[in-house]
Amino acid sequence: MTTNNLLTVYLMKKLNLFLFLLFIGVAAMGFTSRIAPDDFYAGKWDIVIVGTPNGDAKMVADLVRKDGKLTGQLTPADANAAKIPIESIEESANKLNLTFTAQGYNIAMELNKVDDDNLKGSIMNGMFDATAKRIKN
Repeated sequence: MTTNNLLTVYLMKKLNLFLFLLFIGVAAMGFTSRIAPDDFYAGKWDIVIVGTPNGDAKMVADLVRKDGKLTGQLTPADANAAKIPIESIEESANKLNLTFTAQGYNIAMELNKVDDDNLKGSIMNGMFDATAKRIKN
């Protein structure tokens, strides 16, 4: 074989290896995107606010995406209490900020992503700790 033929064979092997690795990388990215939830915050969350004057407050947040925007409501654990509409939601990859009105107070809740099923944060600028756990159907 001539030097040109050897060089061509060498380059073709390298190109085949590169294309194979590129294909594996693209396939892996597609597989992991299917595993991760398309809309992380949408769904139901058990929320516990620790240490309020009335004890630990428990509620369920029901978050839905409508027209590309996350909206929802809070349902207190007390069966007689009315549902509380969430007035605004700001979301990022690792943080969720909710504002709502309860007992005449405007309340801001900040929750940070801990893992795929848990959030942790506080309300009223750190006055009370809050946790949220995803409710799985």
